[in-house]
Amino acid sequence: MSRKDKVQMAETVVKSAKKNLTDPSESLVPPFRVEPYYSPRPWGTRDLQPWADSSNLSENIGELWLTGDESKIGTGKFTGQTLATAITRKAEAILGHHHLGSKEFPLLVKMLFPKEKLSVQVHPDDALAQRLGNSRGKTECWYVLDAEPGAAVALGFRERRTVSEIDAAIKAGTLEALLNWVPVTPGDMIFVDAGTVHAIGPGSVLLEVQQQSDLTYRLYDYGRPRELHLRLGFEAMRLETAAGKVTPKQVGSHMQLISTNYFQVDQLDVAAGERSGENFQKPGIAQAIFIANGEGMIDARGCEAVTLRQGQLAVIPATSPDWRLQSHAPMRAIIASAPVPE
Repeated sequence: MSRKDKVQMAETVVKSAKKNLTDPSESLVPPFRVEPYYSPRPWGTRDLQPWADSSNLSENIGELWLTGDESKIGTGKFTGQTLATAITRKAEAILGHHHLGSKEFPLLVKMLFPKEKLSVQVHPDDALAQRLGNSRGKTECWYVLDAEPGAAVALGFRERRTVSEIDAAIKAGTLEALLNWVPVTPGDMIFVDAGTVHAIGPGSVLLEVQQQSDLTYRLYDYGRPRELHLRLGFEAMRLETAAGKVTPKQVGSHMQLISTNYFQVDQLDVAAGERSGENFQKPGIAQAIFIANGEGMIDARGCEAVTLRQGQLAVIPATSPDWRLQSHAPMRAIIASAPVPE
């Protein structure tokens, strides 16, 4: 079945559900804002401005989880509940009939605030993860929200290396010199497929969209006294991958930043006072909208508007009524869509 056929089938299911509901408000879920879950990391920062409130932080924050299980909903009838709790109660309405049985949002969206180098690590693919008793591996992408001069990420190795050479460099403390460091600037989209040895340097702010998984095998940590996972890391590692910067593609009035079997990420710029989003209606598929700059609201037919400002994210449930983005100031929205399952 083609992707177009799958989307058409999802639209038919949602339209049928709307037609047959006696009380649509009980089965259709309008868009809602999600508040970030603050995840401490030693390499993080206490200054999250302008992206999030950092007025009462007592430790360094490295990640803001925007669609994690513990992220709390900030608007609508699920206000105050965790995203996981809301999905447990309304799985089909939020995730779509394809995801029945799942208790997780299909994509994990988060922000990264590295003020020091992150460890050199690798993520397993689906096959390895499932062989080890997990549901999925971890393929991800990074959209660069901000970057200081000299900010860079490491993707694979500068030259072809053998596993023995990589192992020797880890033991000698010289692995960092073998890595392929790639400069980053705001607006870059970087693909990091499972199996890619990678690292993030200091000085950038990244929006990460990934499979809903936190499986990470640490290969090297610059001498810091943290556990390494060499056996699993070498098993997960692939010496050649598709990782790298992705050239955006103009599609109508928006930019498609990346499209894979795991996620699609688009950029939509909305001028002040304008409404847009009609090309992003995907009934039956869960989506997430992140505001990279500006401010506005999501206006769904027959529902209370959801206000959004820079750094905030809203979920568009699979059964959401038709919606549009209304800009109060020039706004850039990053829209992450889950795939249509097989």
